[in-house]
Amino acid sequence: MSDRNRAEGWQYAKLSGHKNEDKVKNLIDTDRQYANQLLGQLGNARKTIEHTSVGGIHETKVESIIPNSPKTKSKTDLKIFYTDGSCNNISIKKSLGGQVYFVRAGLFFECFERHFNKEIPQNIKRAISLFWANAEDAEKIIKKYTDKNNSKNYNLQIQHASLNAETLRNYDVSLYEGMLRWFKDNASELAFLSFASGAVKDSKEWSDHVWYINLLEADKNPVDEIFSIDDICAASKMFADKETYYGNSNGGTTIQLPFGFVQWHQHQMQFHHNYWKIKNMLSR
Repeated sequence: MSDRNRAEGWQYAKLSGHKNEDKVKNLIDTDRQYANQLLGQLGNARKTIEHTSVGGIHETKVESIIPNSPKTKSKTDLKIFYTDGSCNNISIKKSLGGQVYFVRAGLFFECFERHFNKEIPQNIKRAISLFWANAEDAEKIIKKYTDKNNSKNYNLQIQHASLNAETLRNYDVSLYEGMLRWFKDNASELAFLSFASGAVKDSKEWSDHVWYINLLEADKNPVDEIFSIDDICAASKMFADKETYYGNSNGGTTIQLPFGFVQWHQHQMQFHHNYWKIKNMLSR
């Protein structure tokens, strides 16, 4: 796919996402029975909605947790304000899977450490940097530790300037094992970054629920289900050991996660959500 076609695809997805958000807002505002059902799912059956809002095409960005950096996009697509002064911030997913958090490795380190007030060990930073195109010596290592007989895997790593799992293991098995262990140990935090906060500093802009609903193509995607992000984080921690592992395609270019996976994309870390993974782990 050309850069132009990819950009056009992203722009279409963004516009259709905003159209979907507008339809969801209108449904809540005009259908009292549906709104009351939603309040029950949110655990707010006794509350009264004062008004709702969506960011839409002209959404404003908010302050980042990283000082002196550009403003960032809020994870919240829909706000439901109640007469008692409280509010629900909801992230709306039109598709059952796709990008949910996209960040350069260096910014990921800083964002993670500031949000959770804990330091990522240097060996983990080294492993992540090698896996996600943030290490100057990646090409040198790929040339030395990759099986050149598999030209597809070799060329892909050279092109991306990032090691796959096999090459990382050949280079340093402690980095290979340590990075996977770190992703398991921090599954809850990764879910929180992906669904609730991203790089947003203000907790009032963090999402508390994820709502899978597509009113533009309800016949193709009839899912209408809302999940608590706290529940997703807790379940991700519970199932981290079993559900976190290196993918097996192209020598291992992903890390599968309880709520989705993370892969290389345009020299960045691209976290994906997956409705079925989330639903299954919350149903156990």
